[in-house]
Amino acid sequence: MNRYERLNALLEILAERGRIEVDEIAAELDVSAATIRRDLDHLADQQLLTRTRGGAVAHAVSYDLPLRYKSVRHADEKQRIGRAAAALASRGSVVGLNGGTTATEVARAMATRADLHHAESETALTVVTNALNIANELAVRPQVKLVVTGGVARPQSYELIGPLGTRILEELTLDITFLGVDAVDPVAGASAHHEGEASINRLLAARARKVVVVADSSKLGARAFARICGVEGIHVLVTDRDATDEDVRRFEERGVEVLRV
Repeated sequence: MNRYERLNALLEILAERGRIEVDEIAAELDVSAATIRRDLDHLADQQLLTRTRGGAVAHAVSYDLPLRYKSVRHADEKQRIGRAAAALASRGSVVGLNGGTTATEVARAMATRADLHHAESETALTVVTNALNIANELAVRPQVKLVVTGGVARPQSYELIGPLGTRILEELTLDITFLGVDAVDPVAGASAHHEGEASINRLLAARARKVVVVADSSKLGARAFARICGVEGIHVLVTDRDATDEDVRRFEERGVEVLRV
């Protein structure tokens, strides 16, 4: 387990339990107590937890891990999902992308599609995003016309949120939107932990002719705090092979095409 994986594990355990003890977690993760103390000090410096005499207690933000720690979770699955989803975008499309690790993999896969590489003067795709990290990666791709929404940056996800972003999106029409979500349920639809992200993601979905939700199987059947869109607004769900037949059946019964990759 590398350091990022360990930090991610610590934050997830803390979010679940509310409190952790150094010696207990050191044994659980099979590392030294000194290593755990350094990791907890590092996370405390970033205000992601509060150190106690023998361990740490959770901050309110612990349920919503910063993007840099989420990136190691289900990494292989997210890359496969990203490649499969990216293949759904046609040349010349106007593509909407929100933030998150799985949506980032979609952006990377689109940017490296061999059939979209052309002379610098030709635009193969127009990408509209509220994610600063995705914008940073796509800005150097000559085949991509990049449109970034306005808004206030949210440090946990690098997403721009708020009314400045919604004003721009209200003026645009998208062919296809890829939505990374915190949860997607065949009854409740797609949702996010943060209401500001959910609001702008809802508009990204509403402005698109086709909505593709990209989510690893751990998010299926789950619900988060703020609704993005109902299941009737989702055309395709791209997930990984660990999704059960029952998961797939429940979504397909609601009219959603499911791709397991």
